[in-house]
Amino acid sequence: MSEPPPLIIAVPKGRILAEALPLLARAGIVPEAAFSDEDSRLLRFETDDPGISLIRVRAFDVATFVAHGAAQLGIVGSDVIAEFGYSELYAPVDLGIGHCRLSVAEPVAMAAHDDPRGWSHVRVATKYPHVTAAHFAARGVQAECVKLNGAMELAPTLGLAPRIVDLVSSGRTLKENGLVEVEEIMQVTSRLIVNRAAMKTRPQVVPLVEAFRRAVEAGA
Repeated sequence: MSEPPPLIIAVPKGRILAEALPLLARAGIVPEAAFSDEDSRLLRFETDDPGISLIRVRAFDVATFVAHGAAQLGIVGSDVIAEFGYSELYAPVDLGIGHCRLSVAEPVAMAAHDDPRGWSHVRVATKYPHVTAAHFAARGVQAECVKLNGAMELAPTLGLAPRIVDLVSSGRTLKENGLVEVEEIMQVTSRLIVNRAAMKTRPQVVPLVEAFRRAVEAGA
């Protein structure tokens, strides 16, 4: 009987990856050396478990790879899960890493005389149009969302949109670009996501989910 193909775990590039590595290790997953090589152009990596491979992709793409079954598990922020709303995804474990918040921000001068409670229509630049529109709709505010994939802080300065909705951690990037938070939309942490079909058809998935759950508890 042939061995099943390796399980593939999609992990995000950037800040979350550094926080995820100790968690992966506690779950018994140690990537090959090239995974930590910033100059490596590889996107798929082996681990010390021949039944598990890792792929390193953009955070927004993690959800897509897992939802469509190209990867069976992934690590991604709750902001991305909320934005896509894929029914094929199950998020069984809050990993307790990647703490930040999704917030509305605007120029300091505007905020000095602005009251979010009085908004009836807003124009915002964001890479979270669905979460943003839903948030404002629940408040009875009409939101016009300009979709951007990065450099959000430029939008108010260059007249693209007076406000932005983006992830905020320390707030330093906002401050250096003359912006200030005026409303929080949601708190964000990274979650372990699983493809629902894989959970039923790949027997290795459930033990791996439990290994991540124990890893979180061990690091608490």
